[in-house]
Amino acid sequence: MKAKIIITPKKAVFDPQGKTVQNALEHMGHTGIQGVHVGKYIEIDLEDGDQEAARKKIDEACHKFLSNPVIEEYQLEIE
Repeated sequence: MKAKIIITPKKAVFDPQGKTVQNALEHMGHTGIQGVHVGKYIEIDLEDGDQEAARKKIDEACHKFLSNPVIEEYQLEIE
């Protein structure tokens, strides 16, 4: 199994990396960009087994270690 995690800043949190990328894209002539959010993508290889148990385990890791729940949100997918 594989866990795929996408971590991004919450919409209400200022994202300086995203703003820098947005400014650079506009400077390069790309128009119409309303916002850019820079995040993290993590893949974790898991032993085959109970998918629901794996989801709970990785969800806990995301909440306690991989993301900062105060300023970030995450999406978790188990394949």
